[in-house]
Amino acid sequence: MTGQMELFVGEDSGSVSLLADLLHTAGQVLVKKLSNNDRDWARLPNKHQAGVYVPPLQRDSGFFPELVEKQRAGGKPIRECFFPAEWPQVNEKREARLVHYTSKGAETHMTGVPKAAFATLSPASLLVMGRIEGGEAPVWRCLTIDSASEDALVLADTLGLDADFVAGVFEPEAALAAERDRILDFAAQAIAAWQARAIAAFASANAIMPATHVLATMAREKYLADNRITSLDPFAIECPGDAVREISRTIEWELFREFQRRERAVALVRMILGDEPGDLTAASMIRSLIDNIGEVDRLMLSASQQRKSRAGYSFEHQIEAMLAAGGLPFEKQVIMDAKKRPDFILPSLAHFMSPAPATSAGLILSAKTTLRERWKQVQREMADGDLFLATVDESIAANAIEDMASLGIVLVVPEGLKASKSTEYVRHENVLTFRSFFRDELAGKRLRGWPA
Repeated sequence: MTGQMELFVGEDSGSVSLLADLLHTAGQVLVKKLSNNDRDWARLPNKHQAGVYVPPLQRDSGFFPELVEKQRAGGKPIRECFFPAEWPQVNEKREARLVHYTSKGAETHMTGVPKAAFATLSPASLLVMGRIEGGEAPVWRCLTIDSASEDALVLADTLGLDADFVAGVFEPEAALAAERDRILDFAAQAIAAWQARAIAAFASANAIMPATHVLATMAREKYLADNRITSLDPFAIECPGDAVREISRTIEWELFREFQRRERAVALVRMILGDEPGDLTAASMIRSLIDNIGEVDRLMLSASQQRKSRAGYSFEHQIEAMLAAGGLPFEKQVIMDAKKRPDFILPSLAHFMSPAPATSAGLILSAKTTLRERWKQVQREMADGDLFLATVDESIAANAIEDMASLGIVLVVPEGLKASKSTEYVRHENVLTFRSFFRDELAGKRLRGWPA
């Protein structure tokens, strides 16, 4: 985020993370996924909003001061309040205003916010506000979290924000305590196994993270059972992209988090107590904890990175299952020239490289959970053919989408993301929904022209 202080800084800097500090200091935090209107006013000259929309539920939650009605001559009254707001990323303190124009229904805006905190944010970024008590009056400390940053993952993991999150008010201490309780509940079982000299067997049976394809299958089976369907046939599901996103970003994430809690609980027990029961005293346990405090910290902070490294595999597994369920011909991870290895080639590498006369052209389908600059690597896979890039990334800016269009790359995104007011997909012709990709691009244009 250009012009802003880093939220999570290196270990050697001696600085405290602004986000971590906020989550540990504030009794309540409001988190809001920013719509395009919430950002556009700060970066485009023809926009007039100059603030952030606040949904009625969060407006009236008690997080903000009470709105006071103010009569206006010749018009319906407005309701407003003023409060002190700190913006440490841009080193500003301002008086913010929350205003509800009753003539516009429920529409409420927070104004008096610094443009510099919003001007460079990616689509679907987040506003985080903490209500800080302790002085004569509360102060509201505000941060903006870029959706393409590691901080967004940390925030989602800490507060349990799912893929469809829009806005909410949280008590961070309660959220962190609930997560600790889940870990400690399982740790109690691990301690019982340790006392029975069976901790290694207990860990193998209960606390090993499944392989990526196994976890993907578990998530898919849960989705199918919950929706009472038998397969991920993209021609039978109304919104196949939303289904893939729900499986990979919500259901599988929850399964992953549960296995991760078990892993961490058992690892903590074995780290502090060892594998064999002995004559442990309170003093020796404390000493062991102090001796291993660095390892404990690394274990507890590794969650977000582990989740990120597995997310791409999950997305790819679900797309493969959808292609198979739809009866579509494809080859996976085949090696092309110059060691290119695209995720999927339809209908086959042989047809893609040398299509038979009077047949439809083949295509490459690449799957990337997050894009950032990685789409430039994918572009090298095109091999003078059509490249479709499937993603569930909300953070792609318009200029990147236009750059992809200039290179002939077509994005394939979930239906909900294409229509979302927080993403910039809806304005671009080179962005298809999964539904359109399967029904129009494949079934409508290519499939009947491919060799059997």
